[in-house]
Amino acid sequence: MVRHGPSSNWKVSRTLAVIAALCLASSLVVVVPTTAAAEPNANGAQHIQEPNADGTTFTFQAEVSRLLDIIINSLYSNKDIFLRELISNASDALDKIRLLSLTQPDATEGNADLEVRISVDKEKNVLKIRDTGVGMSREELVRNLGTIAKSGTSAFIDQVTSQAAGAGGEGSDASGGGMNLIGQFGVGFYSAFLAADKVQVVSKSNSDPKQHVWESAADGNFAVYEDPEEDSNPLGRGTQLNLFIKEDASEYLDQKVLGALVAQYSQFINYPIYLLEEEKRDIEVEAEEADEEEVDLDDDEDDEGEDEDEDEEDEDEEEEDEGPRMVTKTITEEVWRRKNDAKAIWLRNPSEVEEEEYAAFFETVAKGNFRGVQPGHFSKTHFKAEGDVEFRSILYIPREKPTELQQQERGQGQQGDRFSRIKLFVRRVFISDNFSDLIPSYLNFVIGVVDSDTLPLNVNRESLQHHASLKTIKKKLIRKTLDMMKKMADAEKKAGEGEGEDEAADSPKPAGEYTEFWKVYGPYLKMGVIEDQPNRIRLSKLIRFKSSHVDYRDEDDAYTDFESYVSRMPSGQKKLYYLIGSSLEEVKASPFAERLIKRGHEVIYFTEPLDEYLMQYLVEFSDVKFQNAAKEDLTVDDTDDEKRKQKQVRQHHRPFVKWWKETLVKAGHVDVDSVKVSNRLVDSPCVVVSSKYGYTANMEKIVRAQAMADQNAARMYLGKKVLEVNPNHPSIKRIRELWVEEGEEAAGAGTPASEAAVLMFQTSLLESGFEPAEPRSYAALVYKVLNDRLGVSEDAKVVDDFVYKEEEEEEEVEVDETFG
Repeated sequence: MVRHGPSSNWKVSRTLAVIAALCLASSLVVVVPTTAAAEPNANGAQHIQEPNADGTTFTFQAEVSRLLDIIINSLYSNKDIFLRELISNASDALDKIRLLSLTQPDATEGNADLEVRISVDKEKNVLKIRDTGVGMSREELVRNLGTIAKSGTSAFIDQVTSQAAGAGGEGSDASGGGMNLIGQFGVGFYSAFLAADKVQVVSKSNSDPKQHVWESAADGNFAVYEDPEEDSNPLGRGTQLNLFIKEDASEYLDQKVLGALVAQYSQFINYPIYLLEEEKRDIEVEAEEADEEEVDLDDDEDDEGEDEDEDEEDEDEEEEDEGPRMVTKTITEEVWRRKNDAKAIWLRNPSEVEEEEYAAFFETVAKGNFRGVQPGHFSKTHFKAEGDVEFRSILYIPREKPTELQQQERGQGQQGDRFSRIKLFVRRVFISDNFSDLIPSYLNFVIGVVDSDTLPLNVNRESLQHHASLKTIKKKLIRKTLDMMKKMADAEKKAGEGEGEDEAADSPKPAGEYTEFWKVYGPYLKMGVIEDQPNRIRLSKLIRFKSSHVDYRDEDDAYTDFESYVSRMPSGQKKLYYLIGSSLEEVKASPFAERLIKRGHEVIYFTEPLDEYLMQYLVEFSDVKFQNAAKEDLTVDDTDDEKRKQKQVRQHHRPFVKWWKETLVKAGHVDVDSVKVSNRLVDSPCVVVSSKYGYTANMEKIVRAQAMADQNAARMYLGKKVLEVNPNHPSIKRIRELWVEEGEEAAGAGTPASEAAVLMFQTSLLESGFEPAEPRSYAALVYKVLNDRLGVSEDAKVVDDFVYKEEEEEEEVEVDETFG
């Protein structure tokens, strides 16, 4: 069997035109003159000249058996869908009789139940699919099933549409779009040969007094004859398909497999679908009746009943007098069970659907995405989209991440899950949920359905994967999903503003619905900011974080957002300041933002590795640019007088910081770009910041932690470091005094000033989150400072001066280990 995966669907689609042309070989006539010459056109391609008077016409010939094999085995990549196609055809037949009954009330006379019934005859390896639809006469069997790619549904729509147009009725749909019939291409029926080597179609139409059988083995021939079993198996009206299942497709004789396929593909068909299932149950029967059906015991079996006591015989007689003795017997019987109880509630007006119905529908569409107890949902949206592509949809945000996403986060299972959890339906028939482009990967947790009546159904329905209409659907799904999140966020913010005045200032704020959502799916929205440029602004409004503000700096469920941050900005603040670290405690204790916080500026705290990448794409918000407080280009909104004073301080310390930089380079710290007087420090003596385009300390940790990281290549992106010193700190003042006292000697290594300068830089590296390039040299300096503090001479040697005593041998004493 020829199989094609999703990546090869375009190859199938590309050949559909050729196949369709060949399918009409029995009726297609192409005029080809025998004397015509092929001449190249302007593009170099050849065309056939118009036939002249002596031209001869020929008819294309096709090997029908080979053509059927191509259609059956090339159009569909999944054998399971044959049941979907046949049930869809049955649904169309039921729709047709329902439409006819509007003008012909007696059309359903004798059998008003519109339904599909599926049964299995395991002895004969036959799968039966029966409907009570419109049925087909002998001529229709020949015309619709005997001509490949002949769609009876399409012809029916044309007929009804032309009648409506001829009547001139108001509101008539000239395109036939008002009738949501499915099979309008005419090859779905032949998918039956994916699982069957022979197919019988028994059909009875109201227009034909006889019941006929169409039969074929897909060998290029078919037969049509009157049904010899019409008297014993009258259909009355409708069609029954008898599929003689192939040996390698025996799984389709399993009732559980059939039930699962109906539930997967056809659970929302308008008409009831029944499956004949075997059921075992216990019944009470009389003991004598049960004994008659049992196998006789062997003659050699011991007869222990003859030795029973007379008292027991008397008790048995008393029981017999009271009535027959009953025993439990297990029997197997066949029961018709409906397999499509689910309702397509997306077709109804949202105002008509109850919350209980939405909850029940979520359980239906989310089945298989969670292990154990299925969670509820944070929110939902139910809408109808109109425009170039019309569709209806219901989307849910589950309260827990689907199991597959959880496994990926733990490093288990298959990585790179890009398929959506949204099921695509076309006229209530399930098409697929393996669309990678139906919704972006950062919204892969969204569960729901999309049903369109306007999506074109090509021969190969899987080719919808690459159809342009899906791009339009994707845009609307993203917009509706983000709107759903925004409603949650706005509702929580509004509720928080109302409760803020009533609650005590020190009481913890309860987590709202959006906060709970953010704790589960926050990283996915950050990925959206990175990946989805058209919706970046909309997504940035949904981001939540901690900050230095008194209400949002603790480890609780209180988060803030960019809009609220901007509304609290002082009048002179021109940038949005942020810090990124590995924990909230780390960024709160960071020296980078000391002066910002002291001046009343709020600093955003990011604590996830993804935040480093997030802020590379999030450049500004509401026309206010972001500023990383851990980089050298930090600007503080100083007054003119403050700027004048800072300029004087920098000029005064210029020789001192120049000496410090040279000292660090001589000590091997070649990655130091400069030493500057800081405008960000208040209490700390110094801090090491990244250059404007270099990696921060937190980003360096992330790069080094990557399993496949090339450490040598990573150094190219680390950038230079800048040491900023606080000229008002006592330690810096003392180093400057030593530098002045030592004069020219301070330029050499090993002087108190140079050693203090190097040790101060390496200590600041650690405090700023960086790793020392030479940990041993740093440790040596620390030990030297400790030795000076402890009064230990530099020349002191390590001597083992411990006085050991000779121990006398002791007699071994036996210990009684008996407990007792």
